[in-house]
Amino acid sequence: MASDLAWTPIRQANQIARSGPIRQIFWAKYVFWVVAFPAVIISLGIISGIAWASIVYNVALSWVWIIAYLVAAYTASNYKWGFFAFGTVALLFLVLSMFYHGLTSANRVGIKADYLALTGVLSLLWLLYPIAWALTDGGNYLGVTPSFIWFGILDLLLLTGLGFAVVGMSGRWDYGRLNIAFTQYGRVPAQAGTFPEKQAAPAPAATPAAGTETVV
Repeated sequence: MASDLAWTPIRQANQIARSGPIRQIFWAKYVFWVVAFPAVIISLGIISGIAWASIVYNVALSWVWIIAYLVAAYTASNYKWGFFAFGTVALLFLVLSMFYHGLTSANRVGIKADYLALTGVLSLLWLLYPIAWALTDGGNYLGVTPSFIWFGILDLLLLTGLGFAVVGMSGRWDYGRLNIAFTQYGRVPAQAGTFPEKQAAPAPAATPAAGTETVV
């Protein structure tokens, strides 16, 4: 994007007198979000211990949200706001799912307070994206350069900032309770007898010595 690549000129329906009838829509950032947001969702899902079905559900919601915004950005009429509303509803369901399913499971593995802090910051930043989009790619109120700055700050805080926060908090977690031991049996608690393939093989049965008889 800084090299002025990966964009398409799209005719605008709003704020034409302020920002012009044509706007550069950089699809590169949407591709980035499709990859980056699921990485955050999967990471928080794994450490909280929620089911894989919930993680997949949350990833799917993030894709619906992002793709709806991409379609809205490429819509030249005010029908774009319908796609925007659809994507925003998906975002709200995503935030609700992260809290509802994640907190219950995080409490079970002993990191409820840290998970609440991480998800709270994540959700706050996520809820700023619809505002930023509505004023930039959607409403054409702010120019391309201000949109770079706004989304750039949000992406840095969300991805880099959240990553450093996870590293800082992880030192006080009990990894024996986080259920992140991946085996052929799935993501299961690390308890005695859970992983029979890691147990020592039983000693072979003793064979009778030559010249002795076995009495039954």
